[in-house]
This record gives sequence, C-alpha cells and structure tokens, in this order.
Amino acid sequence: MLGRNLVPTGRSGGNEGPPVVLDHGIFFLCENNWQTAGGRRGWGKEDAMVYLSELLGSAVYDPSGRKVGTVAEVVTLPTAQPPRVALFLLKNGKTEHPRAVAWEEVAELTPGHISLRIAFDHLPAPPPDESLLHLRKDLLDQQIIDVNGRKVVRVNDLLLETRAGARGADLLLSAVDIGVRGALRRLLHGAVPRPWLRQMESRVKENIIPWEFVDLIESDPRRQVKLHISHRALSRLHPADLADIVEELSPKERQTLFAALDDVTAADALSEIRPKLRAPLLESLGIQRAADIVEEMPPDAAADVLAQLPEETTSELLQDMNREEAAELGELLEFSAHSAGGLMTTDYAALPHTATAEDARNLLRGIPDLPEHFSTVFLIDEEGTLAGCVTLARLIVANPSQPVVTLRSEPVVWAAQDASEKDVVELFDKYNLLSLPVVDEQQRLVGAVTVDDIISVLHKKG
Repeated sequence: MLGRNLVPTGRSGGNEGPPVVLDHGIFFLCENNWQTAGGRRGWGKEDAMVYLSELLGSAVYDPSGRKVGTVAEVVTLPTAQPPRVALFLLKNGKTEHPRAVAWEEVAELTPGHISLRIAFDHLPAPPPDESLLHLRKDLLDQQIIDVNGRKVVRVNDLLLETRAGARGADLLLSAVDIGVRGALRRLLHGAVPRPWLRQMESRVKENIIPWEFVDLIESDPRRQVKLHISHRALSRLHPADLADIVEELSPKERQTLFAALDDVTAADALSEIRPKLRAPLLESLGIQRAADIVEEMPPDAAADVLAQLPEETTSELLQDMNREEAAELGELLEFSAHSAGGLMTTDYAALPHTATAEDARNLLRGIPDLPEHFSTVFLIDEEGTLAGCVTLARLIVANPSQPVVTLRSEPVVWAAQDASEKDVVELFDKYNLLSLPVVDEQQRLVGAVTVDDIISVLHKKG
C-alpha cells in the first residue's frame, strides 16, 4: 500500500502551480502537504514503488466505496525532474466521458485499487493540454534514447515511486523498464496473483534505466517544445555514439532531433552518420540551418556531404555560408572524390621553416581551434612551398632554440592533389603516416590527408 487514510492539510501559500482550466472547473497542479489520520506527515518510513502496468486498469472507488471506474491513463508534469504525477484519467465503461482525478484527491492507492476523496460526479473532464506527458500514450511501447547505454530502446513498463518531502508526498516517474521482466509483467498482470508474478519476475534479469538517463523522442516540433525536450544530454555523447542513435530513428525523428541540437553538436554527429543518410537529413533542415551546420563541419566532411546534394541545393548552401569557407569548399568540390584532393582537408597547421621550436610552440598556442586530428606541423617557405613535416611529439621535446627544419621527418613525403586514392593509401601504409601533406603543381601546400580519412576509405572497401 502506498498510502492510508491520507488527509490534505490544505493548500500552503506559494506552493500552487499554474491552474489548468478544465471543462468542469479548475485543477491547481500543486504540491499539497499530506498528513495521516494520526498526524504523521508523508507516506511512511520507506518510499514505495509501483509499475505503470499495475496502475492501468486499477479499480477506482469513491468515498462511499462505490466503484466509479478504472484507471485509463497516468499524466505527469514534464517540467519537474523527474516528472511528477498530476492526474489520473478514469473511464467507467459506460457512456460517460472520461474523468480526471488530481493526485491530491487520491486517498489510498495500491496496485489494482484506488480510493478517492471526491465523488465521481465532481470530477472534471481531462484537460486538452499537450504540455502534459501521458505515460501510456507517450511512453509505453514507444522508443526512447538510453543516454547512458548510447542506444535507442523500447519501453516495456515504467516505474513510479513515492517520495516524501517537506511539502508532502509525490508520485514520481523514477525509471524505465526495457527488459523481459517488464514485458512479462504486462503479459501476466491480472492473469496470475501478484505474489506469484513477483516471484516469476525475480527469476528474470532486471533491465531498467533511471529517468535521468532517458531522452524522449518526439517527432512533433511544437509538442517537443511544450514537453521541454531539449536533448542537452545528447550533446555530451561522443559524435560517433550520437550518430549511431540518429541512424536508428525514422527520418521524421532524425529531423526533429537535429533541429533541437546546437550547430556544433549537429555538425559533429553529421560527420559520423552513414553517407547515404547525410544528404536527406541536411536537406530536411532547410537551407539556412543546413548552412550553419555545414560551416561547423571539418572541410573534408562538409565537401563530402555537399557532393551528395543536388547541384542547385549545394549552390544555395554555399551562398548562405561565410564567403571564405564557401570558397574553400568550392575548391574541394572540384576534386574527384577518389583523389588526394577529394580526401584532403584544408584544416591543418603550417609554420615558417625558419621558426625555432619555441617560436612554433608559441604560434600553436595562438591558434584558437587546432585541427581535430592534429599530429603533424607542416613547414612552408615564403612562397607557401612545402619544406617539411614535423611530428608534434618531436616538437614538444625539442630544445626551445632548435630550428624546426632540423626536426622534420625524412624523407619528406607528399602527394599531388590529383594523386589516386590508392596511391595515398599506399603512402600511409609504407611510411606509417598519421598525416600526409597535399601539394599543387608548384609544390605549394594546399591541404592534408589524415589517418582517419584513410580508415574511412578502407572501411568502405572492406
């Protein structure tokens, strides 16, 4: 039993939430203080737990003991974390419309049995408020994102628990059951005695996700805002993990999720998504948002995405981007996708060949955003001609006054911008490279191919 003979102490000043206007009156979704008949506040010494499947279909009785219906839905306030139960929606199997019971009007609650403090005739109709989270409709059997497990999972049941606080007892959404135990509970609930069902469940491994690690999937952007779904937790995931999650969603869900992400997080994830999904996803976001995301992508990844778009769409995107970045991408798009020019990025670090190790370190400290896969510094002369390559490891341990040209690797290995993909892969394999400079016909440095690009090439072929 979750409570017994609960009597409200009345509304306390400042605890009322915003009123929800209903067809038959007003509900104040507030947190009343509760008190047992003996004067002890709260729900008991220990928090009690109940599953949604055990509440749905529970018989509901009015103060006289007359059965007035069954629980059809449990409604929570998503603005609270974890969400707090605000309403129970009832149906009575007759012609009457469903009724809503505020959590404050529940006198006693056990799985299968709920007693009210109010007569059925005084219950209003359910509120048509999309800002409320309906546990059965919105979550049960739906997909959610397990942020901790970094995957999309299906909800089999929901765990609710009471927590006694300074302002009384609340029924909170505590966790999501995604395992076989939840499916078994729903399948056999009502068919076998509850103690037997609990014993059967104990033989099955539990698989639940605490609510704090749950991210909701809502394909309607307007309702996503009303439910306060921000996807902030997803921005802390590794881009590759986020990409795996996005790939499991439907096209509409991908679009809605990406629309809620910040530009940097969206760009990082888009770089990791399977190539065939990138272009449709980017097109679905609109030209202006797509341009903002592309600007945050590494140049080589951005060029790969733009190459998959219709020529007209690519032109519109480039026109909406920063002029300098658009010019760089335009040059990359001129190269064959299977050439050194098509593989390279223009995001690299180059230093004058006359610099000392200390000069180089100071220059690098002044670069706000070093390339993501930074492992090599390229040396150039006054004309921009490639003069050598220095690994970051050698630069760090070098004497401050040592000229960087004396630290360069020998031989100086490079690839022409029209070199084939096969030739580039062979150079990486032969010299165990982490980065390879790419030069034009005048030997001027124009870009670099990094080892992650080669891994991607080999993965596609494998």
